[in-house]
This record gives sequence, structure tokens and C-alpha cells, in this order.
Amino acid sequence: MFLSNVKILTLMLLLSVITITSSASSPDVIEALLTQLASKRASPSVRETAAEGLLQRMLPFHSHGFQLKIVPKDVCGGKNCFLIENYEENDGSEIMIKGTTAVELASGLHWYLKYWCDAHVSWDKTGGIQVASVPKTGSMPRLTHNGVMIQRPVPWNYYQNAVTSSYSYVWWNWSRWEKEIDWMALQGVNLPLAFTGQEAIWQKVFMDFNISKDELNDFFGGPAFLAWARMGNLHGWGGPLSQNWLDQQLNLQKQILSRMSELGMVPVLPSFSGNVPEALKKIHPSANITRLGDWNTVDGNPKWCCTYLLDPCDPLFVEIGEAFVSRQIKEYGDVTDIYNCDTFNENSPPSNDPTYISMLGAAVYRAMSQGDKDAVWLMQGWLFSSDSAFWKPPQKKALLHSVPVGKMIVLDLFADVKPIWETSAQFYGTPYVWCLLHNFGGNIEMYGVLDVISSGPVDARISDNSTMVGVGMCMEGIEQNPVVYELMSEMAFRSEKILVVEWLKAYSRRRYGKTVHQVEAAWEILYHTIYNCTDGIADHNTDFIVKFPDWDPSTISASSFGKQEKMLLPINLPPARRFLFQVMGSDFPQAHLWYSTHYVVDALELFLDAGNHLKESLPFRYDLVDLTRQVLSKLANKVYVDAVTAFQQKDAKALHFHSKKFLQLIKDIDLLLACDDNFLLGTWLESAKALAVTPSEMRQYEWNARTQVTMWYDNNQTVQSKLHDYANKFWSGLLEDYYLPRASSYFSYLTKSLRENEKFELEEWRKEWISYSNNWQSETQIYAVKAKGDALEIAKTLYKNYFG
Repeated sequence: MFLSNVKILTLMLLLSVITITSSASSPDVIEALLTQLASKRASPSVRETAAEGLLQRMLPFHSHGFQLKIVPKDVCGGKNCFLIENYEENDGSEIMIKGTTAVELASGLHWYLKYWCDAHVSWDKTGGIQVASVPKTGSMPRLTHNGVMIQRPVPWNYYQNAVTSSYSYVWWNWSRWEKEIDWMALQGVNLPLAFTGQEAIWQKVFMDFNISKDELNDFFGGPAFLAWARMGNLHGWGGPLSQNWLDQQLNLQKQILSRMSELGMVPVLPSFSGNVPEALKKIHPSANITRLGDWNTVDGNPKWCCTYLLDPCDPLFVEIGEAFVSRQIKEYGDVTDIYNCDTFNENSPPSNDPTYISMLGAAVYRAMSQGDKDAVWLMQGWLFSSDSAFWKPPQKKALLHSVPVGKMIVLDLFADVKPIWETSAQFYGTPYVWCLLHNFGGNIEMYGVLDVISSGPVDARISDNSTMVGVGMCMEGIEQNPVVYELMSEMAFRSEKILVVEWLKAYSRRRYGKTVHQVEAAWEILYHTIYNCTDGIADHNTDFIVKFPDWDPSTISASSFGKQEKMLLPINLPPARRFLFQVMGSDFPQAHLWYSTHYVVDALELFLDAGNHLKESLPFRYDLVDLTRQVLSKLANKVYVDAVTAFQQKDAKALHFHSKKFLQLIKDIDLLLACDDNFLLGTWLESAKALAVTPSEMRQYEWNARTQVTMWYDNNQTVQSKLHDYANKFWSGLLEDYYLPRASSYFSYLTKSLRENEKFELEEWRKEWISYSNNWQSETQIYAVKAKGDALEIAKTLYKNYFG
């Protein structure tokens, strides 16, 4: 009977694959989708009230100076837009902002404050909102003639990555979420991922399939690892989840979705990808459930790895998928038709036969559409890049064309470095979003490709037969590199390329509250160096302080240290200042370096020179601390190489000198980071504990928070987690109490090896370090949540000590 059902389903799916091709053009179906989604929006008065609430939170003393009004799209030539005009009525208001949604109203407000009042919007942790330059009510800058209208060149501005919820949002309460949604609206985000609280929905769905709460304890991951449990990479790690957590997060999700909907955003909800609890296999023994292979455990431990995947072609897949979507609609209301599913992300189908892949895709979509007849599948295009050996053109086409035209949107997730649209004939006609990935693991490192951001979306949109329907920001972690995200957000409203040099001058003036020529010059250097990474390498911070090499230097011959390639950094700066830097042989641990460190030291000197003019500016302090940290961290990479080279050459005196300098750099960077509230380990830990209801939850949440930013996953006595330091952070407290003891212990073993003329005891060091790490992960020491020290003076002292 089961085989008969499978054959019937297979036939149905094959027929659906054959009939999905449509004569409707992509623009037609997208316009129909936009109309469909618009019908779900709240009334204009509700959206205006939501925008007025944002204005009140941002500018409480200016709220009466603005009039905000929702207008139909025909006012904007059929597109979404905002209009900024002088308000002529004599009631105290001065500026009229009109928009097709509340997001457009917020974006118009931001545009006016930015370009007429020199205000600046940033995350609190990267400097915060700066509105001191906004004139008092009654003196607001007027617009010339008929004002300005800004249209979106593409419909959507997407936001988030599937793992951002774990690396950045995991410990947030409603107060922090409200600020983030305000930030999204001001930046024009109208298509945000909304993954919070889904475990509570899954609990209810799976219980309807006769799976108990206890059986789900091993299915969900802990709070800091939910993203990977959701994707089927792991199970149980960091768990179980308490009912307090599940209920709390579900309530939080309802607040999030309510505010997003009031503002006119279209939230992207999760859907069923096939990831199921082990208990389902026992309840449905004939179901096609496969146990997946290991994902990054040190020894294939089934306690954490090897999750279970229900085949999309199994009838049970559609049944569960429909139940999950339907349950979300029941809980949240009819707030969206767009659902994310990444069944094949880092998980290749069992066959590369295009017909089979089409059948799989059709089944995944059918599970969504059974729950929501208007469902649209939003899929990450990461699989086409990360597993390009499997996803050749026939396989890509089969998956992309497995659903009706207009019912799939692809995120070109890594378009800032490796765009897929260029090599896939515009995703073979499937609508896609040009995305910036940029950040991995929530690492803290100054990095970016500003020229690509300012031109890439425009090039994609105006290319022949373009199917681009949006821009997006898909970073794994937020609250870093604010210049990158400010520029990327603007591209949602830019129809032409931006001249970055001029844009940066205005950016620095807004960000710091005044024009300072040294800072302008510094930003031009940063633009050509740190923010001009063109090597195609995904920037995951591999600086040796935060990702300390786990290796035996004795395995590399002394001669290999001298085999260094000379490379000329191709940046557009005066020839007299060009700098040749050295790259170690391929066997040597590599820290990512894509620019001349000498130029960036010059930029730091310019920042310091400007310090007395800007020392009261919070964004300047953040940038100064971050830039000084970056310069010292890159210096530490060189010092590490010097220390290991000394060991290899059996020069005990030089090893002592360089290792001591490396350890001092860690201490000095920790001291520097302690000067700014935004670089503190304590903030992360205390926010985790604040969500706990019971003492046991508090211990569990703190362990989750500590583990994610250090060892990350499982280890044994002599083997570190394969993901150790993936989510490394430059945070005061973490350097002093975690990275410093690690490096100190390692160098002590190197020194002992030379002193006693014995082999370097790598395994003994590993035992000692792993034991220390595991103990630290379980500790409850309290760390500072308030800054101490003068950032400018400490940065000046460190510059003098290391570069003076």
C-alpha cells in the first residue's frame, strides 16, 4: 500500500513539474505577487500610526515637525517609493513625508535626516543614532521646488541569514527587537526573515504526530545553537529547551510579527525542510527516513550528530509540511505568503538525476502550498556555490524550475564575492535577490568591498534578461562594519552607481557630527585598503589571537620559513607609498591579509590626530577602538610568525622576546576594548542570563553563550572542536581570560621544548588547553558590562608603544 501511495505521489509530482511552465513573464508574476502581498497589509491608518511611533522613539522632540501619510503606488509611478515635501499648512509641521508603506515612510524620514540634517543611524553597538545635528522644530531645512521622490528600483530589501538568529539575536528581549525593527524600517528593509519561536510551533505539530515533549528534548538544540538544529546539522547540543524558553520565544515572535506587519514588512517564515525527530521513525517505520552523516563532531558521536531526514517524496513529508505552515497561520494570522526552506543546503540529494531533483523540489513546494495556497518558496542559493560539484546546470535548472513560475525566489547569498547570477543565466529565469553575505560567525574584523556594493546591484539589475527582484543583507552576525551596511542599505533606493569617495566624505561628516580633514583622509585610505578586498576569499577572522593555530611547528622545515613570496598590493594610492608585504609558504598557518598594513597604520595615525576634535563622539570612539584593534591584531600575526620562526631556528632568546610581545599585545588589546561598552564579553553573558527564569536555565544559557564564542561544538580530551573559534570575538574579558591563557600555555610548551631539547609536546598542550576551555565554558565568573578607561589616550599610548 505504501509503495502504491509513493507511485501515485510521484506521478502527481511529475505532472506538476511538467505543467508549471507558464506563459506569464517573470515581471507579470512578480507584480501579481506584490499585489497579493499588499492585500495582507494593515490599513493606512495603522501603518501611519506605526511610522509615527518610530518617529516618536527616534526624535521625541521633533515628532510634531513631520506629517506622515500613506499614498497609493500610482502616486509613485506604480512602484514603491517615498516623497519628501515641504508642509505648507500652518499647524507646526514643516516636512511632509509620503510613502506607499510605513517602511517607505521610515525610509523617507531617514533620507531627509541624513541628506538634509546630517543625522546618522547606526546600531547602538556601533555608535548609535546621532541626531544632534537636527535643527529644532521651527527651523527644519526646507526642500527646493516640489521636493523629492525616491523610487525603489527593485521591489524588495531582504534582511538576515538563517544563522543570524543564533549569532546575534539569540538573547534579545522585546526592547532590543523593537530597536532592530526600527533600524530595519529606517534602512528600507521590507522582507525580513522571522525565525524566532518556531520550536514552540514544532512542539505542537510533532505532538499532533504522537511525539512526546520528552522525545523532542533530544531534537532541539540549545538556545545558542538553534540555527543548526533547525537545519538538521546537529541535535541536542546545548539543550534541552525548557517550556519557559519555548513559551517566551513564541510570545516574542508574535510581538515581532505584529510590529513588522504594522510597518508593512513581509516577514519570511520557516517551512518544513524534512528535519525530523528520531521518534518519528519508530512511529512511522515504513516512512522513508534517512539518518544523515556526521556534521563536524570530533568522532561521529551520534549523541549530537547524524540527524534524521524525511524524504520529500514521502507522503508524510507533505502532511507534516502542511501541518507546520497551517499551525503558523493559526498562531500568527495570515501575515505572509513567503516561506524559507533549504532542504538541500549542505545536504546533497541522493541522486543527481534532474527528473528526480525536479520531483523533490515539487514535493517541498507542495508541502508549503498545501498549508498556504499562495505560498512562495524563498531559497538560499548558497548550495550552488558551496556544492558546485553536484549542482551543475542540469541539476540547477531542475530544482529552480520544479515550482510554478513566480513561486520561487532565490537569494544570491554571496553575490558580493561570488555571484551566481552571472554563471547561471540569471538563475535560469528564476527571480533572485542580490545579497551581501560579508560576515561569518559574527566575527569582529574591519572588512568589505565597497566598490562592489556600490555597483554590483546596479550591474545585475540592468544586465540583459535580468530577473533580479531585490537586494539583501545576509550576514551571519550583525553589529560590525557599519559603513558596509549603511552603503548596502542605500542600494535599495539607488538606481545608479555611487561614487564611493564622495559618499564616504558625507558619511564621516554625518557619523562624527562634523567635517575633520584628517578623518576624511583616513577614510580614503581605509576605502583603498581594508574596504577593498578583491581576493575572493570569504573573510572569516583568522587572526592568530582569536583563532590560535593548533599545530606543531616542528613539522615544517626551517627553510620553508624563508620561502616567502613577495606580493604587490594593487591599490590605487601614490606609487611612493606602495608597500610590498610577505606571504608565508602554504604549509604555514595563514591569517587573512588583503591590504598593506603600513597604509592602515597611517590611517590610524590620522584618526588619532583628529581625536581631540571628536573625542565626545560615540561613533568615533567605536571606530577608533575598532581600527586600533585591527592594526594591533595584524601586528600580532607578524609577531606570532617571528616567535614560531625563532622556535624553528632553536633561538630561545628570540622565542622568549617574540612570545612575550604576542602575549602583551593580547593584554593591550583587551585593555583597549574595555574602553568601549560595545566590545565587552559581559554584555553577551548577562543578556543570556537575563532571559532565564530558573537557576538551572541561567547556568544552561551562560554555558551556551560561552561555548558558542569559544569551543562551539564537542571535543574529546586531545582533539578540539572542529568549529573552535568559528564565532571568535574581540571582546574584553574574552582576550584576557581565554585567548591569553591559550597562547601563554602554547608558548610555554615551545620554550620547554627548546630548554630541554625535547620534542614539542603538542598532545600534552592540547590536553591542558582543552581542559582549561571546558572548565571556562562552565564557569560563572561575572564580567564587566560598563566601559572603563579613556579610549583615545589608550589608543595613543599603544600607537606610540608599537609604532612610535
